[in-house]
Amino acid sequence: MGHPSVYPTGTTIYNPEKAWGGYTVFQALERGAVLVDMNGTELRLWEGLHGFPNKILPGGYILGHSGERDSRYGMQDMVDLIQVDWDGNVVWKFNGYEHITDPDLPPEWMARVHHDYQRSGNPVGYYAPGQEPQSIGGNTLLLAHTNLHNERISDKLLLDDTIIEVDWQGNILWEWRCSDHFDELGFDDDAKTALYNNPNLRKSGGGMGDWMHINSMSALGPNPWFDQGDTRFHPDNIIWDARESNIIAIIDKQSGNIVWQLGPHYNTPELKHIGWIIGQHHAHMIPAGLPGAGNILVFDNGGWAGYGAPNPASPDGVKNAWRDHSRVLEINPVTLDIVWRYSPYEAGIPHPTDAFRFYSPYISNIQRLPNGNTLINEGANGRLFEVTVDHEIVWEFISPYWGKTVNTNMLYRAYRVPYEWVPQLSRPQETPVIAPDNTQLRQPGAATPGFASVIRIDGTRPYKKSGDALCVATDSEDLKRSPKLFSVNRERFAPLTANDWTELAAQAEPQLLLVGAERCVHCKRLYRQLETILDNEEYRHITSHYLDADHHITLAEKLAVRTLPTLLWIANGEEQARLSGAQQPERLRQWLAEQQA
Repeated sequence: MGHPSVYPTGTTIYNPEKAWGGYTVFQALERGAVLVDMNGTELRLWEGLHGFPNKILPGGYILGHSGERDSRYGMQDMVDLIQVDWDGNVVWKFNGYEHITDPDLPPEWMARVHHDYQRSGNPVGYYAPGQEPQSIGGNTLLLAHTNLHNERISDKLLLDDTIIEVDWQGNILWEWRCSDHFDELGFDDDAKTALYNNPNLRKSGGGMGDWMHINSMSALGPNPWFDQGDTRFHPDNIIWDARESNIIAIIDKQSGNIVWQLGPHYNTPELKHIGWIIGQHHAHMIPAGLPGAGNILVFDNGGWAGYGAPNPASPDGVKNAWRDHSRVLEINPVTLDIVWRYSPYEAGIPHPTDAFRFYSPYISNIQRLPNGNTLINEGANGRLFEVTVDHEIVWEFISPYWGKTVNTNMLYRAYRVPYEWVPQLSRPQETPVIAPDNTQLRQPGAATPGFASVIRIDGTRPYKKSGDALCVATDSEDLKRSPKLFSVNRERFAPLTANDWTELAAQAEPQLLLVGAERCVHCKRLYRQLETILDNEEYRHITSHYLDADHHITLAEKLAVRTLPTLLWIANGEEQARLSGAQQPERLRQWLAEQQA
């Protein structure tokens, strides 16, 4: 299982009509920061500029690091964060967090920054309309490290995660330390025991426990939840995720306290529908101005992570949750509904037998694009791809940059930026790249496709179309069913069952019945429109019901519902009118007015 020995690299798929065109920046392993266009043209290499990660700022500026601390003494500590211009000149630098004295090395100031940072003006580090990061000036949030002892967590030396805010002059304005909030993290007793005994010990510095391993940090920015009065989502508040603990959290910028959280345990009634999030990366709130604004996007890696009770895969309870495939989840942070998902099932991959075909057990990231597409970095495989909301791949790029000292083409993160952010370049020509038929691809010297002869055997039976005969059961109903996209307000739309139908049919008063499914995108849209319309005074008197077609199939068939969503207007036990499919709000209002006339 894994990479074939021979495969194409660079851009392998590109549909200019459906993809969102721009430049893509990423760190080419042990080479530097690379900028490519949609056809994979290597436009610039900032040689030797480390990237954990690299980010582009308007004007062709790029952020990165001049180097990494000696791994004998530090664990993923970058010595600084620097900003260079298009020509490689350093225009800003921060390294003033801790003064480091490592054995046999000159003392020096370091930033100890790792995994993430954000420049003011933009909360997440990627393009969002109307939220440009400041290229010159402004404050910067950095995710950093410090070492400490905390006996409540473990008797071992800890590598703790901190978040600092610095100004353009390098002054530290604000600091938050994760270990100060241990009691807020929600570990159960089994998890605390496992963590105490082994806080994810790494050999650097003679042994230190990378107990949380926070790998993503960003501000929330303007969002609809705060606009509606939910102070947990203040634009200045900060969201982070920690791969070792399986936690995603939002902290209040003023108090430092955790005000919203997923994990570390996902077996509660509120979270069971999400499933266990394991070893995740790049959890962030989709910024205002982009489709899905206010929802949480996360690359749920799978792999191995978490603390808890021992099990056969984890005798000591460390890294006690396992899964051998990845998921991309978009989650409403208020209802906790899964709004959108990309997983092996959406990719059309047999599950669980071949689920590893979408799998990055470490690194990786995602970006929501202005046209509603999502850029996905399946980092362990060096694969970048862009999918539509309907999961169609419209761009794919395979990294040709293999490490010089490590045998991988991994990509930590990648970001798509608009052409206008790099004014030094002319807008490139966008040429479609059509994916070939892999069954017909042959290397030079290999035989051409086609059997020399075919012999039919009498009496043979046709091959089964189902995967049921495989040694492992595939495609369970839980996986086939799309995620729950919305929740129905049961006070406004009374749930309808087969037992309730007789009573409803006997009513002389007109009744509105919405037949839908909470996995259905069009049902979600129609329901939201209905909610708004029925809240108006002229429609508030209408008695409304909801029939879940997934759970009441027989009744839906009895009502001859063939399309979701369907609206039925019922009076005196009979259907008076029907409206099926997605609708514009104006048509909905017109239809409701017609029924009341």
